[in-house]
Amino acid sequence: MARGLSARALPVEPLWFEWAALVGAFAFSAWLLGVRGVWALLLRSDPTGITLVILVVFVVATLWSGSRSRELTRQRRALEQAAAGGSAAMLRDESWAAEYWAALAASPRDAGAPLDLLLERTHGPHSTAWWVNGIQLKLGLLGKVIGFSILALQIGEMQNFDASQSQDLLRSLTTGLGVALLTTMVGLVGNILLGLQLTRLDRFADELVAQAQRHGLRLVPVSTGSQG
Repeated sequence: MARGLSARALPVEPLWFEWAALVGAFAFSAWLLGVRGVWALLLRSDPTGITLVILVVFVVATLWSGSRSRELTRQRRALEQAAAGGSAAMLRDESWAAEYWAALAASPRDAGAPLDLLLERTHGPHSTAWWVNGIQLKLGLLGKVIGFSILALQIGEMQNFDASQSQDLLRSLTTGLGVALLTTMVGLVGNILLGLQLTRLDRFADELVAQAQRHGLRLVPVSTGSQG
C-alpha cells in the first residue's frame, strides 16, 4: 500500500519556470516603460536618488528569488524521486529531506529538533527576503517625507508673491511634491511585485516540508528497523 501511495506522488510544480515567466513579463514591461521614457522621467524627477535605490533593491531581490526557486525545485524533485523509490538512501547528501530523515532515524522520539532544522533550511532565508521587501516600502515613505520637507522649506522661503514669477515658483514647489509621490509609488509597486514572488516561495516551501514529513513517516520506520 505504501508503494501504491508513492507511485501516485504528485508531480513537482515548475516553480523556477514560473519565476522565469514572471521575470520575462517584468523585462518586457521595463522595456516598454523605457521606450515610453518613463524611467528617464522617474530618475530625472528624483534628485535624492531614492527611486534608483529602490529599483536596485528590487532587481537584486528578484534575482535572489530566482536562485531560491531553483534550489527549492531541486530539493522537491529529489524528495519525490526518493519517495517514489521508497528509500531515503536514494537522496543525495546535500538534500534537506535526507538530513531531516537521518535526524529522525537517529532520534525517533524527538521529532521537534529535526523539524526545526528542516524549517530553517526551507524558510529561514525567506525572513531576510521579507525584510528586504519591507525596505522598499520604507524607502518610498522616506522619499515621501523628504519630498514634503523640501516642499515645506520652499514654501517657508517665500516672502512675497509676485505674479510674474508664478511659473518658476510653481516649478520649484512641484519638485518636492514629485519626489514625495514618485518614490512612494515606486516603493509600493516594488513591494507588491516582490511580495508576490516571496509568497510563492513560502507556499512551495510549505509543501516541501509537508511532503518531507509525510514520506518521513513511511521511510524512517523502515530505516530504523533495518538498523535494529
